[in-house]
Amino acid sequence: MSKKKHKRKLLIQKLFNKRRLIVLNEDTFEETFSLKLNLMNVFVVATLGAIFLIGITTYIIAFTPLREYIPGYASTKLKKEATNLAIKSDSLETYVKENQAYISSIKKVLTGEVEYTKFNKDSLIAAEKQVVDESKLNATKAEQELHDQVMQEDKFNVFESAKPKVSFVLFPPAQGKIIEKYNAANKHLAVTLTLMNNTPIKAVATGTIVFADWTPSNGYVIIMRHQDGILSVYKNLASITKKQGDTIRSGEVIALAGTTNPNSGITLHFELWKDGFPIDPTQFINFE
Repeated sequence: MSKKKHKRKLLIQKLFNKRRLIVLNEDTFEETFSLKLNLMNVFVVATLGAIFLIGITTYIIAFTPLREYIPGYASTKLKKEATNLAIKSDSLETYVKENQAYISSIKKVLTGEVEYTKFNKDSLIAAEKQVVDESKLNATKAEQELHDQVMQEDKFNVFESAKPKVSFVLFPPAQGKIIEKYNAANKHLAVTLTLMNNTPIKAVATGTIVFADWTPSNGYVIIMRHQDGILSVYKNLASITKKQGDTIRSGEVIALAGTTNPNSGITLHFELWKDGFPIDPTQFINFE
């Protein structure tokens, strides 16, 4: 124990023993600078200096633009631009998918491809096995009173209360005789009208022309997009008066009928499509 105490005293003495740092002129050996210090002073000054340098370096890296020059650190502007580009690329990807779905729908209209709804046989069998409690289907007294009240109002206030069941009206593209009706079984997905030469072909509803060009098999063809996912298609046109991208109002002339095929005469091949599926135009339009 005495040896350890002695060593400690010697160490403390060495740390606090005063020393002098002298700077001499090499030629004249004249003293130019001197400083009294000890090892403890040197240790404290070196420690404080190291802490100061570490603090300054940390501040520069964390809070100043100088960190951009350190390898591995990206600039704030570059990060913002990368984030904006990622958001834009995601939006563009969604937009491209929507356009591809829309273009495939237009392709089906031009080629006449039809997709039929597919049912799951297993789900139908499972639905048949379900037992329904018929007592829950009976109307309550309050529901029956409301039903009677509505029926009474509709009976005596037809013109005040009645509202049209459709908000979208289609007008005939031209008045003519139907020589070939819509027949999905025979893949004739349109009605064919016989017309006079230069008969004006009109838009069945307000919409935008998404295709207007000449085709080898159907002459000039116009496809219009309307609200509620409806497409109207006009084929076998002799000439067109509108172009792709034009916004057309209901009843506005978009083309003229004429002879595109001498063997078939002057006809209009008219189609209606809803969400990529063909529908019978005669159910909504009176052509004659």
